[in-house]
Amino acid sequence: MTNFTRRETMRLMSAGLIAGAGLSMLPRKAFSAGKITVLNWQGYGTDEAWAVKAFTEKTGIEVVHDYFSSEPEMLTKLRTNPGAYDVVLINSARTQQAAVEGLIAPIDFSTVPNAAGLSPELKEHPNLMSDGKAYGTAWVWGITSLAITEGSAKPDSYTALADPAHKGRLALFDDAVTNIAIGALLSGQDINNPTDLAAVTEKLKGFKENVKLLWSSEDQWNKAFAAKEFDLSIYWSGAAVRSKRNAKLPVEFVVPKEGGIGWLDNLTIPTSSSNPEGGLAFINYMIDPEFYVEWAIKVGAPASANGAAMEKLPAEDLNRLVHKPEYLKTMSFQSALPDDRREAFNNVWQEVKAFYAE
Repeated sequence: MTNFTRRETMRLMSAGLIAGAGLSMLPRKAFSAGKITVLNWQGYGTDEAWAVKAFTEKTGIEVVHDYFSSEPEMLTKLRTNPGAYDVVLINSARTQQAAVEGLIAPIDFSTVPNAAGLSPELKEHPNLMSDGKAYGTAWVWGITSLAITEGSAKPDSYTALADPAHKGRLALFDDAVTNIAIGALLSGQDINNPTDLAAVTEKLKGFKENVKLLWSSEDQWNKAFAAKEFDLSIYWSGAAVRSKRNAKLPVEFVVPKEGGIGWLDNLTIPTSSSNPEGGLAFINYMIDPEFYVEWAIKVGAPASANGAAMEKLPAEDLNRLVHKPEYLKTMSFQSALPDDRREAFNNVWQEVKAFYAE
């Protein structure tokens, strides 16, 4: 079965859709002539044809795209192609690494008017900061947490994953980093650097009697949920919105008292950009509430880092209901992992999966 990441799912959903968006808050200063090149995942917001067309018509700036298929590939492209890119999408877990290597420049928010609407928890999130400067403009975010069948009792803690009430009715995301984070939250540790992996392992092994499915794609999750194979799961916030809105599944997203596991994508300007002014104008457009509302409603998008954009969604919009601003205060965001720690996480998860299979 083909496995789709969150971003790949966005690409499939966006194909062929046409919409319009405003550029009311673009900088009023003169734009640099020429074009900009954006480096991103394919089909992830910045290359929506209707959005690029509207931006070019307003500014005269041509927008072209190049793509990467992994974050290590993105960093390699930045290192080996100086001057090739003007805007780069970087997950916050990689931002400091790119900043320290001198690949991206600090952001002057006075040149990005729409940044005034960014949620304070995200605008200067520690993952984006280096030497007191922000090296990216927070763009979109999401949560990994719990999903239940509508009407079920809402769990208030990740301890529900080991509750005998869910025996044989639990689905876990088959991902080492995610599961170690859950085990860390349950054992009172830092999700990015748990010092007691034995305690994490014990917590994860405690789910054994409940585990029905280890899922690896949104499509697989939807089919299994529709078949009523489970009633409690680890799931993504944006995927929960799509499952309910598009697949018409009775799913409810729940963030327990330990908080969600957060991710944050930001838009950056490479230090070697040949058109940084044009790049900043494009970033400003990407966080414009008018663009976001079109993207979210017509295509489907993660939560905007711009609180004003989220507030502009209809009150009943699922994206707004799922991504409550108060979650930003309790979430633990995924940060960069050194190779040895990532390997240790993978080893723990392989041990736990072998235990489940016994």
